[in-house]
Amino acid sequence: MVANSDVNLTVHAGEVHAVCGENGAGKSTLMKILYGMQQPDEGTISINGKPARLRNPQDAIRHGIGMVHQHFMLADNLTVLENVVLGAERLRGIGRRARAQVAEIAASVSLTAPLDALVETLGVADRQRVEIVKVLYRGARIIILDEPTAVLVPQEVDALFETVRSMTADGFTFIFISHKLDEVRAIADSVTVIRRGTTVGTADPKRISSHELAEMMVGAELPSPQTGESTVTSREVLRVVDLRLDAEGSTRALLDHVSFTVHAGEVLGIAGVEGNGQTELVETIMGIRRATSGTIELADADGHARDLTRLGTLERREAGVGYIAEDRTRHGLLLTQPLWVNRILGYQSRKPVSKGQLLDIAGARRDTERIVRDYDVRTPGIDVPAAALSGGNQQKLVVGRELSGDPVLLIASHPTRGVDVGAQALIWEQIRAARADGLAVLLISADLDELIGLSDTIQVMLRGRLVRQADPATVTPQELGSAMTGLGGYRSEEPA
Repeated sequence: MVANSDVNLTVHAGEVHAVCGENGAGKSTLMKILYGMQQPDEGTISINGKPARLRNPQDAIRHGIGMVHQHFMLADNLTVLENVVLGAERLRGIGRRARAQVAEIAASVSLTAPLDALVETLGVADRQRVEIVKVLYRGARIIILDEPTAVLVPQEVDALFETVRSMTADGFTFIFISHKLDEVRAIADSVTVIRRGTTVGTADPKRISSHELAEMMVGAELPSPQTGESTVTSREVLRVVDLRLDAEGSTRALLDHVSFTVHAGEVLGIAGVEGNGQTELVETIMGIRRATSGTIELADADGHARDLTRLGTLERREAGVGYIAEDRTRHGLLLTQPLWVNRILGYQSRKPVSKGQLLDIAGARRDTERIVRDYDVRTPGIDVPAAALSGGNQQKLVVGRELSGDPVLLIASHPTRGVDVGAQALIWEQIRAARADGLAVLLISADLDELIGLSDTIQVMLRGRLVRQADPATVTPQELGSAMTGLGGYRSEEPA
């Protein structure tokens, strides 16, 4: 299988060059080659006009290439300074000289967090800046940013773009990987589009619309998350009352008296900067964490409520909870196992993948083939490991599995994070269709356009509490971002 074929990319010094393409188009493979993580079978790479052989990331670093990964490569239990110098101790040691250099670089990228602060105490935007400081400390002049805005609110995106513009003015070069085409047009000087492993063309983002870019990428118009008419009913499906979760070994509240209700046919969106309790809320509802106090009730299709508070995760799933996990690679899939095995996960006690106490392998394989067809999962077959699929196709497999279990409630945590516009459109359409059929959806997303477009109601979570309620019909992403960060200037209702 060919991941890249006849790919041509020319990036000029001091520019922001975006690389766009749908999932599976070959972007990740190309970036791995440029960072020395994978070797090309043919072709050449030249840096500053000279041929370069990048056998590993150390070679890339020696040639001045650094990479900030979408999933940060930081040790939470180490300080900012320790994370930056880790693995680069030979450059300037670990003493005052190193500290002074790190402090200088940190100031240049507007990182204000103390160098002795533990990374686990930092917000997402500061963690990203620590990653940038890491590559600059190692002498990078060409920086690959992989989906850098995926977890940032609009104000943080603006701040990142200011940092990038300041650095390009000083001669730094950026390769910017993103699925957010409006952001590509806002920050990039040029954009290269890759489709099915081959370069389609290069465009000036100031002279091309997002719709035209989308058509170059997937041959279709840019999708919209708008849901149209309301389908919310009066029937309560999920009722969370006074939920509290204390940190392990502490009385510090990760969730502080959280209460809300989700009705059949309703999408309730939870907005919040990452690290403010959304992950803990989802894990507590799913039974991965045990609530300190409060109750979680789920009603079936006939309206009969059941207390889930002390039940295990499998029992909650069997009660009718579908779960699109925040991190599909860690909590949604077994990457080394074939697709049909991944279809069974969480459903091993139910048809069509089981017969009584036994697994129905033939049934699991048939239903996996159906999901592949219905959800456009692009794969050579159902026997390939999940790791062989692109991120977007992995996500479509997860979404197909969770919606195939006839849930009464779907918990969708960042359902389109890191997927292309084609996969995004399919996932949105499936959620809209399930909502119209009466499914209750609890949606957590860092994509504020998605959150506003799909939700019937939005609750804002800040420091473990629901602090605001917003109307998706009137709120803007900027207003929502202000509420999420606790800034003034946005008036909204207190949550019910």
